Amino acid sequence: MIVYTVGTFDLLHVGHLALLEYCKSLGGILAVGVASDRVVNSYKPNVPVIPLEQRMEMLRALSCVDIVRPYDELEYVSGCKELNADIFVIGEDWGNKPHNLAVEAYLKSAGKQIKQVLYNPRTSSSSIKQNVRDQSSNVRCLKMSMA
Repeated sequence: MIVYTVGTFDLLHVGHLALLEYCKSLGGILAVGVASDRVVNSYKPNVPVIPLEQRMEMLRALSCVDIVRPYDELEYVSGCKELNADIFVIGEDWGNKPHNLAVEAYLKSAGKQIKQVLYNPRTSSSSIKQNVRDQSSNVRCLKMSMA
């Protein structure tokens, strides 16, 4: 059985690990699609902090991940077909966008499964980035008040 999930995986954190370990628990082979900067820019306001190749390298180092593949188009059908994925795992913010509906239709027609997971409330890349910005701002304010 092949389980496939996709994401940016910027600033690898415990939420990512929880997702990947859950995906691995569903089947034998875990394949992870990693969004290129161009794809991320098409749906998120910030570009990843970590370059694509480094994000992929970090994922390859995890024992629960078997296959890591980049994707440069905001569509998932080709990845599911190429991998012959049995289960496609999505996040809670999935929505009814055309690329999402296309993969849902493909999976249904192919007799494959789609599983939706809730995000880990402990952390996110966005919250980590905000914490860094806040701390940087606090340091600047402290330095200015000491001058």
